[in-house]
Amino acid sequence: MRGTGTHTLGIDFGTSNSAVAVVGADGVARLLPLEGAATTLPTAVFFNAEDKTVHFGRDAMALYLAGVDGRLMRSLKSLLGSSLMAEQTNIGWGSLAFQEIVSRFIAELADRARAQVGALAPRVLIGRPVHFVDDSPERDRQAQRSLQQAALAAGFAEVDFELEPIAAAFDYERRLDREVQALVVDVGGGTSDFTVVRLGPSRLGRTQREDDILATTGVHIGGTDFDRKLNVAEVMPLLGLGHAGPDGRPVPSSIFIELATWHLINFQYAPRRMAEAQSLRTNYSDQQLHRRLMAVLQQRLGHRLASEVEEAKIRCSVEAAAARIDLDAVENGLRASVEPAAMTEQLGDLLARVVDCAEACVGRAGLAATQLDAIYLTGGSSALATLQARLGDRFKDVPLVQGDLFGGVAAGLAYAAQR
Repeated sequence: MRGTGTHTLGIDFGTSNSAVAVVGADGVARLLPLEGAATTLPTAVFFNAEDKTVHFGRDAMALYLAGVDGRLMRSLKSLLGSSLMAEQTNIGWGSLAFQEIVSRFIAELADRARAQVGALAPRVLIGRPVHFVDDSPERDRQAQRSLQQAALAAGFAEVDFELEPIAAAFDYERRLDREVQALVVDVGGGTSDFTVVRLGPSRLGRTQREDDILATTGVHIGGTDFDRKLNVAEVMPLLGLGHAGPDGRPVPSSIFIELATWHLINFQYAPRRMAEAQSLRTNYSDQQLHRRLMAVLQQRLGHRLASEVEEAKIRCSVEAAAARIDLDAVENGLRASVEPAAMTEQLGDLLARVVDCAEACVGRAGLAATQLDAIYLTGGSSALATLQARLGDRFKDVPLVQGDLFGGVAAGLAYAAQR
């Protein structure tokens, strides 16, 4: 696609994975390869303390899991809207503000896109969830300002935003041969977002689509929340969560919750937190459990455990069978598992809130479920079988249409940028 002039990027900056797309001369949006042939880049940054280099995506994860000394950061999007964005964090050979780390990641996306298509337009369109932060309009506005500032610092002169489920709807529309009223379900790593929208071939050329967007809703629940819930239920008890000490009281739970939360894992390795974990030894009746906890902290295995849980969740969903969680890195022969029935139960409350939000979107649009022509699924976590079953139960007889789970939002953003 080189040599066709400047290209306006659509950037899907995701909690777990990010993607970029441009519209070619033929009017078709194309996802750009970002890491080899892959059109997604895990939203991960690794600061290699051994040679003072910075790595991104799968490369970042591989170095960290291989035991290279350094600092891994994932789920950067989860920090937007929090006070942490202005704080400095140690990267192994100095410190950086979280704001600058987000900017570096966006600049890396732009650099990799530029290597594919040549010159980029000074304007960029970035997707955003319906709510970065639930129930706090000011923090939500601050989250968007932080992302805007990061993109400006990355070299863009103009930064605009579009809601992610609306972007996904624009991508879906290109595949339609008739008019539909659709509920777009975008469940990503950090948020679940919904829009009810009118779509169809006759609407494609319109520059103003506000009248076609009937309602939007969103809730700050996504795949990383599912992972944390499964991690807490299946893995953390093997480190002492719920274990009763000599006085009959359970071991304090906060360290286990934070050790299962992607963007908080690194904080558990700070000297103060390590000392606090060591002091919990007297709270344990079974010292083997405490030794496992300290092994995870001392060897910095938190992200490895979270990755194992995430992979087991996916296998369990796809295969509809129990999936093993390998914990050999903690203790030889140590195992846990995720089973379909247990996963359905453990994620029940979270999934209920997601589906309730979807139903509220339809209600806000003034429609009954029977008036929907389709439910369009995008976002990696929308593939979760137990979520699809919940949607099927709530919206009976409405077809579930699975789109491009990881690229639909970026493609829709590229189309929206052209308008």
